[in-house]
Amino acid sequence: MTAAWVDALEADAPDVVACWRAFDWDVGGLKGLRRELRARVHEGDAPRILAQQEALGDALEAVLRDLPERLLRAPGGEEDWNVAQAFAHTTAARRFLATWAALDTDGSWPEHRPPMVTPSVPGRPDATREELLVLLDKSRRALREAAARIEGHERQRCRMDHPLIGHLHCGDWLMFVGIHDLMHLEQLHGLREADA
Repeated sequence: MTAAWVDALEADAPDVVACWRAFDWDVGGLKGLRRELRARVHEGDAPRILAQQEALGDALEAVLRDLPERLLRAPGGEEDWNVAQAFAHTTAARRFLATWAALDTDGSWPEHRPPMVTPSVPGRPDATREELLVLLDKSRRALREAAARIEGHERQRCRMDHPLIGHLHCGDWLMFVGIHDLMHLEQLHGLREADA
């Protein structure tokens, strides 16, 4: 049984939600994730994936606007970060994972230095709601630009290497951004429910 917020989001982001449900770090989740990605990401799918990312951006914005100000400084569910730090990290992942995958589609990334995802970096602990909304807006623009470059290259193997995920296809990275968003949305919804 899933939370009502996930079921509601599934109508607008069915592929991302299906991949997120298949992804479980503890139970061979990478195999399930890769299987779902293969089934759901095809050449020419970047606009469809982007539409689902837009729905996730709307969900991130809605939950951020709904959180009481004091909860921005509460534990954010990631390492020892507070909510502001975790939210800024989420927006950075949206921007950079998609952009790096896009750079790899046409060889823009230097051949001798393929992109390597580094360990998670938190945002500023004192970031305001308005600053976090600006970061979210920047991530939306970056995703749109990346999707435009990735379109037609979705099944191209991307050289970007993630320490936990490894290598994916360029379109898979565009989808993975949404899976990462859902992980943090789950933390934010849990925090809000615990505070109710």
